[in-house]
Amino acid sequence: MAENRFLFEITTPFRKVYSGEATSVIAPGFEGYFGVLARHAPMVASIRIGEIKVKTDSEELYFATSGGFAEVLPDRVTILAESAEAANEIDVQRAEAAKERALKRLAEGKKVWDVDRAQAALARALNRLKVASRVGS
Repeated sequence: MAENRFLFEITTPFRKVYSGEATSVIAPGFEGYFGVLARHAPMVASIRIGEIKVKTDSEELYFATSGGFAEVLPDRVTILAESAEAANEIDVQRAEAAKERALKRLAEGKKVWDVDRAQAALARALNRLKVASRVGS
C-alpha cells in the first residue's frame, strides 16, 4: 500500500458495506466531523447519524450511517456501524416515506407516539436523502 493510502472498511452487524484503499475519510463524530489521513494517530471515536465521505485515488464515495464506532490506526480505519449504505444503494422512495411518516408522528405529538424515536427516524431519513443526492455529483 502506498504511503498516502490506508485500508478503509465499513461493517454492519449484517454485512461488510465497503472495503478498499482510501486517501482520506471524513466521518460524523459526536463532537463534530473528523478527518483521517494515512499514518493518523490511533484513536477510537463514536459515530453519530451522518455522512461518511471517502476519497480514493480516483473517486469520492459517500455513505449514510446511523451511528457506531470508528477505530483509527496508522494503516487502517474500520467503522463498525449500526447501519450504513452507499449513496447509490439508498432507496430514495423508502427514505421519503420514512421522512413523511416521522413528520406525521412528530405532528401528532407525544400522547400518540414516542417523540424521541420519531425525531431519530426523521434524522436518519433526512441523512439518507442527503447522501443519496450525492449520486452523480
